[in-house]
Amino acid sequence: MHSQLQSIDSLAETSLLHQPQFVLRPHTLKRSAEYLQDVFQGTHLFAVKTNPSETVLQLLYDQGISSFDVASLEEVKLVRRLFSDVTLYFMHPVKPRYAIRQAYHEFGVRHFSLDSEAELVKILEETDHATDLNLHVRLSIPNNFAELALAEKFGVNLQDAPALIKQVAQAAMKVGVSFHVGSQCMHPDAYRIAMRMASQVVRQADVMLDYFNVGGGFPSVYPGMIPPDLQSYFDAIHQEFANIPNHESMQLLAEPGRAMVAESMSLIVRVEMRKGDYLYINDGTYGSLFDAGTPKFIFPMKLLCKEEVYSTDLRPFSFYGPTCDSLDHMEGPFYLPSDVAEGDYIEIGQMGAYARSLATAFNGFQCADELIHVSDEPLMTMYGDNKAHSAHEKLEIIAA
Repeated sequence: MHSQLQSIDSLAETSLLHQPQFVLRPHTLKRSAEYLQDVFQGTHLFAVKTNPSETVLQLLYDQGISSFDVASLEEVKLVRRLFSDVTLYFMHPVKPRYAIRQAYHEFGVRHFSLDSEAELVKILEETDHATDLNLHVRLSIPNNFAELALAEKFGVNLQDAPALIKQVAQAAMKVGVSFHVGSQCMHPDAYRIAMRMASQVVRQADVMLDYFNVGGGFPSVYPGMIPPDLQSYFDAIHQEFANIPNHESMQLLAEPGRAMVAESMSLIVRVEMRKGDYLYINDGTYGSLFDAGTPKFIFPMKLLCKEEVYSTDLRPFSFYGPTCDSLDHMEGPFYLPSDVAEGDYIEIGQMGAYARSLATAFNGFQCADELIHVSDEPLMTMYGDNKAHSAHEKLEIIAA
């Protein structure tokens, strides 16, 4: 269903919501894509893993996004099926051999990431020692400013990196370096530190780079988690990039995901039971709310109702999901009217990043397939004239 609705509140009056329901705000996605392309002096590789919805990918493509960060062969197939004229960057540093071979020979992928000599060997062998490879060496960089650290699993350590870069430069048509400062990075200094470390490694390798990739980690806004203005992140990146020797001959890359899509989608859930301060809802950590479980993100939310019907007194709640597993628990606190009850519908905001891609069908519970389009503003925003007001307003609610 793609009809434009005046307000998301009207959905609670329909008979469509037997399952959890995602809604999309196309104008919000357009706004974030335009902003990020305007402020970044380089090429955006949209991180498909954050939201692989075909509708979202098409909207981003229509906004001029023509490069995509893909992390699996299935993501390669998806994006190539939709768009024949885009550039795919296979940025997972450890790939199955069959995925490398098919990506190169069948789907035209020429950009690959790696963080070891063993992965370099795999890429060369499975591409039949192709002479048109663009290879990106993933560096291990501290993730001290991120809510979710990503440094332990991937990345060559900085001591071994120069030798690996030299090897790659001998085999590749073009060579680059990349890193990841961690998901939901809360301070632009993380990029300054990472870029200085990467620059030092490149000096030691004595190799002329073609690509310098600052990765992802660009944040969105959540209650109690208000990052600095995004402009300050890109100011830091541009200043540091200008200090790198021979940067004029390099292409600057970034891999935005969360910051581009988070606020473009919300999730509507129904309260199935209330037990004191616990609400049992029809989605949970095995579904679209993983980030509310293990990482314990606090999401903005509101009841879909006429406000005068419910109490203006807000109360902190915890959630349980619909499955039979007690791990299906979201601690919160999630602030809602104190008289919320069974049958009420709740809008959970900032669900455009990772919610759909992490969801399972455990116990048979899953979201509705359709995406309903709505035209109202998101519960919180990093973009537009009302961004500061929205953030402070939500902080006041949390503190109430």
